[in-house]
Amino acid sequence: MVEMRKRQAAHIEAPPQAPGQPRPNTCCLCWCGCCKCLWNEDRIERSERQTCKMDSIEAVEEQQPSLDEVLSWARSFEMMLRSLEGREVFREFLRSEYSEDNLLFWLACEELKKETDPAVVEEKSRIIYEDYVSILSPKEVSLDSRVREGINQNLAEPSNLMYEEAQFQIYTLMHRDSFPRFLNSSVYRDLLANRRRACLDP
Repeated sequence: MVEMRKRQAAHIEAPPQAPGQPRPNTCCLCWCGCCKCLWNEDRIERSERQTCKMDSIEAVEEQQPSLDEVLSWARSFEMMLRSLEGREVFREFLRSEYSEDNLLFWLACEELKKETDPAVVEEKSRIIYEDYVSILSPKEVSLDSRVREGINQNLAEPSNLMYEEAQFQIYTLMHRDSFPRFLNSSVYRDLLANRRRACLDP
């Protein structure tokens, strides 16, 4: 039994490595076999930098709408409005035509619809009226007299849906009037060309 244990111990304890010979499982430039190999650390660091760089590029790309998304805007005005990037690009175009307030009014009405607190509804309703409905506002949107009169009557008891008809009227105006010009504008065409180039780049 003693002899067997000695043989096992001799088998486990490897003989000391001869000078100048690398230990097994080490890199070709590391002769010590320790876990602090500078060559290995440098190699890992370079790999991590490359991964970080690729992640950064992908993150930037993710902030841009895809080609499919940009193309989908041309097929659906509603789809463009539901896209954050789509709204921003459309807003840029409307700003060039001095009609950005139409989109801002539509967005304000969307936010009002989400409110359930009566105090918040009353405050937001008043702000929307002062900003986009009042004839004294420089940002007044184009509403017909019937819709405007209905809003004036609802101001006494505001609700989160009190601008629904006015919102639809402005939606229709943007859809029929501004949207076709947007699709033919340099704002949209340049973005579309940029996305197509990005798809072709290796």
